[in-house]
Amino acid sequence: MSKHYTLTAQKRDRAGKGVARALRREQRIPAVIYGDNKAPVLISCSEKDITLQFLKGGMKTHMCDLDVDGDKVSVLARDIQLHPVTDRVEHVDFMRVGPKTKLIVSVPLHFTNQESCPGIKAKGILNVAHHHLEIRCAAGSIPESIEIDMGAAGLNHAFKLKDVALPKGAEVMHMEGEVTLANIVEPTIKAEPVEGAADAAAAPAPAAAAPAAKK
Repeated sequence: MSKHYTLTAQKRDRAGKGVARALRREQRIPAVIYGDNKAPVLISCSEKDITLQFLKGGMKTHMCDLDVDGDKVSVLARDIQLHPVTDRVEHVDFMRVGPKTKLIVSVPLHFTNQESCPGIKAKGILNVAHHHLEIRCAAGSIPESIEIDMGAAGLNHAFKLKDVALPKGAEVMHMEGEVTLANIVEPTIKAEPVEGAADAAAAPAPAAAAPAAKK
């Protein structure tokens, strides 16, 4: 089940770079609400509140109960624009959603029970090929993460997409079931240099014996 957070916002009647700069000087973030076959609504939110939520993570997978001048609307952040140098949030696009609204979201993979994994105990290394899965699911069922249990995996085990448990009604986009998400590879062992071998290799070869003089 997707987590919820709350924000308050105020409507604004103008757009443009000048308006956006003026809002930021007032420590407010310009934003917009769109979707659900309704006209877009221009809003602004507290920079402090938006930044705090952004730093917590999950804005794009957590539903937001947004209070716009007293009117409540359920939204999901679909685009978060950051300053190219400071990484401060500069603009947010919110999409109107309901619990059954189908969305495509990127959800992180979480590998559990690494401490009891036989392959890791045998000095194996977890090699992750995909850190996220792009799935289509209901907005009210967006998971925090998709878990992959490593508790019984040995060396050279491959974690396949087809073995992953997805939320009910969810489907993975653009990937087939045989895709390897991660595997446990054997450790690379470097050959230790043999003592004295380097000196022997560096020593000059003995000179060939001179031919005997003819009598």
